[in-house]
Amino acid sequence: MENKFQCAIFDLDGVIVNTVPLHFRAWKKLFEEYGKKFDFQDYLEKVDGIPRIAGTKAILTDLQEDKIVIASDKKQKYFMKFLRELEIPVFNSTVKLIKNLKSRKLKLAVVSSSKNCSYIIKKAGLNKLFDTAFTGNDIIKGKPDPQIFLTTAERLKVKPGNCVVFEDAILGVEAAKRAKMKCVGIDRLGKPERLKKADLIVKDLKELNFNTLQSLF
Repeated sequence: MENKFQCAIFDLDGVIVNTVPLHFRAWKKLFEEYGKKFDFQDYLEKVDGIPRIAGTKAILTDLQEDKIVIASDKKQKYFMKFLRELEIPVFNSTVKLIKNLKSRKLKLAVVSSSKNCSYIIKKAGLNKLFDTAFTGNDIIKGKPDPQIFLTTAERLKVKPGNCVVFEDAILGVEAAKRAKMKCVGIDRLGKPERLKKADLIVKDLKELNFNTLQSLF
């Protein structure tokens, strides 16, 4: 019988590495310059896991398109500054699971709405673990559109129904389910109801192994 679990697709931010505090800090700095209050709840609900332009528009709703681009570029400069200056924290339990799945010959991908994805995984020393990376440079449609996941499956020559996506963002979980993929939601915030559309919700990937994931199919 064919093994249905053939591919694991990992979101980057909040799943493999913890750049969330750096993103939040950069967004907050930007929005406060425009006189907008911005807290972590706003980050989670309005900008987490989506392309930068869309995140900028979500808060700076009164800006014209050309000004949105300028503001979006500012956010990128702030984020890159923090990224260069600070170490990138890695979730070791995620890396351990990735290595375990790689040893079982599964196809592995990292995906991110961020254009910084390749830089981040290389800086963290993880780039050789993945068969492909789908980044913000490849995106036409952001999450919750399923494009990011469907294109990744196509690149790896696997059916969407044979993939498991690992996500920590609401829009990411929704995109994975729209792609007709299995989805593990990672709730690091103590708010599992946010990710209720996922097939399985865990606090950390140390709770999982190959057999647990295979049982989703």
